[in-house]
Amino acid sequence: MSEAVDHGITVTEIAAMDRPIDVSMETTAAFVGRALRGPVNTPVVVSNFGEFRRRFGDFWPRSSLGPAVKQFFQHGGRQLYVVRVVNNARGAMLCLPASGTAVVLRAIEPGSTERVRAAVDYDDVGDNDDLFNLTLQRVDPGSGLVVDQEFFRRLSYREGADSFIGDALLTSTLARLEHPYPTHRPEPTYSSGRRFESSYIDHAQAGTDGSQLTDYDLIGSQKARTGLFALEDIENFDLLYLPPSGPGADVGPTAILAGELYCRRRGAMLIVDPRAEWSTPDAAADGIRDLGYASPNMLGYFPRIVARSQDNAPARQAGGAIAGLLCKHDRTYGAWQDLNQPGMELQRRYLPALALGEDKQRMLNRAGLNVLAVGPSGRSRLLGSVTMGRGSEVHRQYASLPVRRFCLQIANSIAKAGRWAVFEQDQDTVTHRILAQVLDYFRALDELGAFIDRRFLVRCKVDNDQPKCVTILLVFHPTGSDEPVSLTLQLTAAGCRVASTAFAPSIDNAPEASPVPIT
Repeated sequence: MSEAVDHGITVTEIAAMDRPIDVSMETTAAFVGRALRGPVNTPVVVSNFGEFRRRFGDFWPRSSLGPAVKQFFQHGGRQLYVVRVVNNARGAMLCLPASGTAVVLRAIEPGSTERVRAAVDYDDVGDNDDLFNLTLQRVDPGSGLVVDQEFFRRLSYREGADSFIGDALLTSTLARLEHPYPTHRPEPTYSSGRRFESSYIDHAQAGTDGSQLTDYDLIGSQKARTGLFALEDIENFDLLYLPPSGPGADVGPTAILAGELYCRRRGAMLIVDPRAEWSTPDAAADGIRDLGYASPNMLGYFPRIVARSQDNAPARQAGGAIAGLLCKHDRTYGAWQDLNQPGMELQRRYLPALALGEDKQRMLNRAGLNVLAVGPSGRSRLLGSVTMGRGSEVHRQYASLPVRRFCLQIANSIAKAGRWAVFEQDQDTVTHRILAQVLDYFRALDELGAFIDRRFLVRCKVDNDQPKCVTILLVFHPTGSDEPVSLTLQLTAAGCRVASTAFAPSIDNAPEASPVPIT
């Protein structure tokens, strides 16, 4: 299934009804933060740190996004969406002379390192004094190499003309025309003494990086699809992380709570860094309670990390590394497994900022925090496998990180593969095909060891009233859970709503893998 986004309209392809539900989907993360350059409020998928550097710039002291992305790929992540957010940043301005006036262009992507240049020529425009050709280039500030280029032929400087430059540049990813509009066409930018060789005009005014991000910049606007809500343009993600402005900085509680609400709606987990002032495990446990962080969609940890070779450096966040480890863990062991598995350690160069005894580790686990501790191999690992839910939900199993993440994986996978059911008119077809699709999926998961046994229930009901709703009831017993878990999925054209089921049928006496229609 793929998604295409054009001018705010999202077009989603619906998977065929007989397509199997994938049990080996790659866990996907999304980071939202500040970068030196790159598109703003636009999710960009990167598959290695080199791609991030080419698109968003290198490390920057005013943001920990770059180090977090590097940590992610160092620890096993493969697919990452990056959303760049800015606060009052501006793009560079170019001025192309036009017989006493100027064609004023503004770089679309803001930032002090965004390098856009332009060239004008009159090739093949004939005797028409209105027309000209424009070439735009983006240049890498480090290497000087051209990384992007656009050509616009036979443009007109006259507003209202069919080939008006302002209209043509609406399709550009590099620059836009600004007021005041020119009264003449721009002059050709030939190299000195070389009539047929174009030269390029660099910016007359450099771009700006803006101010530090606020919580409200990170949160953004749902209507405008900015900040967190830029992720509306991607179909699904599993992990969300908000890197702060630097190693000693924190993301504000307002952004964290907004991120939790968004993750709850999208079926994802939010990775939360410990705050800089939490210097002891007791301060961390008290801080979690004081801030009101109590959600099974939040994954917290303590303490921060330090580098072995940097004794005097401040402790830094490990959220990017943890996101990468989770992706590696899911690919290797499955989301339903405990995090404390062979190979699930941080790189050797990273150490916990504090060494904690077993009693403090247990105390933090009860408070909803996983603990970074040095294992037998001398490398740090995450101990606890808990969410910040702390058993506050109807189902206390959601205090377990593997159980919660496995439930989210199941719900998201079924909702994605079963979207066709909302548009199918034949009620019997929907019921039987959904049951078959989900049962095949559960059997495949069972073969991977995801369930304690095969006594799971799948029930389906189709309500043809407007809006049409397909309700799927699931009861299963995940590996590592003390009790069976039940979920109710309600599929509509607007999306999928997932809820726990307080009074679900028991599977104690159920036959293996039994499909039963809801009556």
